[in-house]
Amino acid sequence: MRTDAASAPHPTKTHLQTCRAVRDALVNGGLWQKDPTGIRTHLISPEPFCLTPDQVAQLEALGPALLAFYKAANTLYLRGDYPWAIDYLDIGKPDDLIRHARMNYHKRAIPLVIRPDILLTEHGFVITELDSVPGGIGHLDCLSAAYEREGYRLVGGVRGMREGFAAIIREVTNKEDPVCAIIVSDESEDYRPEMTYLAAELRTAGLEAYTIHPREVRFTEDGLYLPNGSRVDVVYRFFELFDLLNIPKSELIAYAAKKRLVAVTPPYKHFLEEKLLLALLHNESLASFWQDHLGSDYYELLRCTLSPTWILDNRPVPPHAEISGFRWKGSPIRDWRVIASGSQKERRLVLKPSGFSPLAWGSRGVKVGHDLSQDEWAKAVFEALDCFDSSPYVLQPFHDSLIQNVCYYEESADSVSSADFRVRLCPYYYVIEDQAILGGVLATACYKEKKLIHGMSDAVMMPCSVSDIEEKSRSG
Repeated sequence: MRTDAASAPHPTKTHLQTCRAVRDALVNGGLWQKDPTGIRTHLISPEPFCLTPDQVAQLEALGPALLAFYKAANTLYLRGDYPWAIDYLDIGKPDDLIRHARMNYHKRAIPLVIRPDILLTEHGFVITELDSVPGGIGHLDCLSAAYEREGYRLVGGVRGMREGFAAIIREVTNKEDPVCAIIVSDESEDYRPEMTYLAAELRTAGLEAYTIHPREVRFTEDGLYLPNGSRVDVVYRFFELFDLLNIPKSELIAYAAKKRLVAVTPPYKHFLEEKLLLALLHNESLASFWQDHLGSDYYELLRCTLSPTWILDNRPVPPHAEISGFRWKGSPIRDWRVIASGSQKERRLVLKPSGFSPLAWGSRGVKVGHDLSQDEWAKAVFEALDCFDSSPYVLQPFHDSLIQNVCYYEESADSVSSADFRVRLCPYYYVIEDQAILGGVLATACYKEKKLIHGMSDAVMMPCSVSDIEEKSRSG
């Protein structure tokens, strides 16, 4: 990790002044989007979310382990030693995408931005998802710059998000001055403002980058071109693979990638964008593979940190077998349908689409068992099982996150209040020179009554700083 400080932040202004300044920075960056009713994008905190030195050290350790995991998952799929695992990852995928994923031109390519979703629990960090096409890059960069101007020093540095993004773009092309097209689809339209902001900041830092719609790409036999006539060296793919048929010129972009006329990151590898990868990590049949390719230390770290996850497979389990690692009412099971019934306490489970679906990102498609009635939960389970052959679902335990007091700006009253929230951390790791570099950490805090933590108008979103516990102990 690169950080501007390993000590406490030293704000130079009052909390109200800080909130106003952060709001103004978001407005000036085009990121403070209000809907027709005037609702803000999210709540503003008067200060960054403070992490302990130990928590920051844990985040530093997770980066290399997650990088190793993506490399190992890439090997698992392409080597083909476990056909049943590949079959899971290929369910519902079109043949042309599967063929593209297997092409040699990007055999070793993995996503160059890695973002886990981490819950803070009484037992420590729990990763519930991994995102390799994450939103929030531009937004966190804008927030980080704003808080730094107010005197705070942040995990990842002042412009760690911008600098890390520039570094991966340069590295993927081996050019010092590449031209980058950040292509944002209609499906990802909500993220266009932050990616437009990011492109402008990259140009300020000396990297020619532009955020465009797919239809704006110009294709010729020698490459892709921007509307201004510049030839594109690298495409940052901010569109989902499940949506390719709806994206103008997506076939031309893919063709240019296959012919090495342009570099595309993240790569066209559907199997690296599935939540069921977490289930494969926990599958005992793959234990020796993961240990061999991760090493014992990384394997144990990931086993302890990545949430237990199971694939909702609707196929029958033989009478002499059981669903590995799962217990229902204290006993092993052979058929997922049995979890459709149970008390509210027994239903402390989460259902979510694995990937390759418009329901698979954000909180879309997520069902929390104890937040539903018995009938609603049963319906969700049966629907998930019915989807197995086209869009598999995964199951995870519901993890209680710690309740923490967080301050936020009441814009209407121009005052600062506080409340109890549950917090999710999203560290952003950039893969630079085969190292996972921590560019920044976005904290999202939702009211404690919320079962799911994600960006929303009444969530507090803020970068993270590191506490001065160690400094105080030395000076004391």
